Amino acid sequence: MKKYFKPSIFFLSTIPFIFIFYKTGFNKLGPEPVKEITHFTGEWTLIFICLTLSMSPLKKITNMSIWINFRRMLGLFVFFYATLHLLTYVGLDYRFNWQPIMDDVVKKRYVFIGFAAWLLLVPLAITSSKKMMKLLKNNWKKLHRLIYAVAIFGSLHYIWLSKTIFFKPLIYFIIIVVLLLFRIKIKKKEVKYG
Repeated sequence: MKKYFKPSIFFLSTIPFIFIFYKTGFNKLGPEPVKEITHFTGEWTLIFICLTLSMSPLKKITNMSIWINFRRMLGLFVFFYATLHLLTYVGLDYRFNWQPIMDDVVKKRYVFIGFAAWLLLVPLAITSSKKMMKLLKNNWKKLHRLIYAVAIFGSLHYIWLSKTIFFKPLIYFIIIVVLLLFRIKIKKKEVKYG
């Protein structure tokens, strides 16, 4: 039964991409298509960050190690949707016009922190294979703790982007903080009893 879980999680993780691809192909993105794609991919990046961070707490709560098997795949989907989000901004919104993009990175804090979050994801994606885990050994875990910074940066990116409606971005921020605090609590218990 376990062997079907990973393909199922993979398929479910592609549904948001299929959905936005369908909406793009059939011209169902509304009056501001680029804005719709940007917000959609950005929000799904945050959702996958939350899912990735929830695997260790779920392992602890359910006492089942199966959740850890999905963590790397979910992490790669974080990178996938974050890259789509960035490409929408760089390619569709600015048409690869680098000067205004660089101006945004320097002058707009939400663009700067969003870009920083994506840059931190790059080494995580590159080192996500089992081969890299063996090669980096203990350093692999240290490197992949960057996901915590990515999570905070991503939620701040959403909060700072939202000039009027703060409720939804704050919900993501609270979820991420709770998941990070839960991990600290787990690690403290492991140190105490380990």
